[in-house]
Amino acid sequence: MAETHQQDVEYLARKASNTGYQILSLLTPPAYTAFVLTRRGRHAFSINGMLRSTWVGGVGGALGGAGIAYARYSSFDPAAVQAKRIQIAYDTGRVRAEDHSTIGAILFGVLTPALLWKRAKLVHLILGGAGLGSSVGILTHYVRSLSGDIPPKVLPPTHA
Repeated sequence: MAETHQQDVEYLARKASNTGYQILSLLTPPAYTAFVLTRRGRHAFSINGMLRSTWVGGVGGALGGAGIAYARYSSFDPAAVQAKRIQIAYDTGRVRAEDHSTIGAILFGVLTPALLWKRAKLVHLILGGAGLGSSVGILTHYVRSLSGDIPPKVLPPTHA
């Protein structure tokens, strides 16, 4: 039972890590832009800095989300953790959001270096582009959901 509980906690921590990466990858570019423009002025803004802050923010969100979820769920009742895992595993909206985020990250991780080759360092182009793509994927998911394209609900199997 303890091994199953540990696997459930790790699964929930991975999902929280994905969510943390997505949220901070979405919030970091506008926050960085606003900070630089208000504190230092337009001349201090750089593509390299924005891409760097995007992927660093995303990594921070992933680590923070995983750490918080691990600390939270490791002390919960194993039955409650298993129920939460099943609920998250069968949440089709979350699955679609993660799919859009992954597709966007892969596309932008390739396209950003191709389009902005001389504007930033390669590591920032690839990782920052992936962060921007993840943000675009999440925004795409939300726009699709708001426009009425809601994924169908899937019920977890019941054991008789």
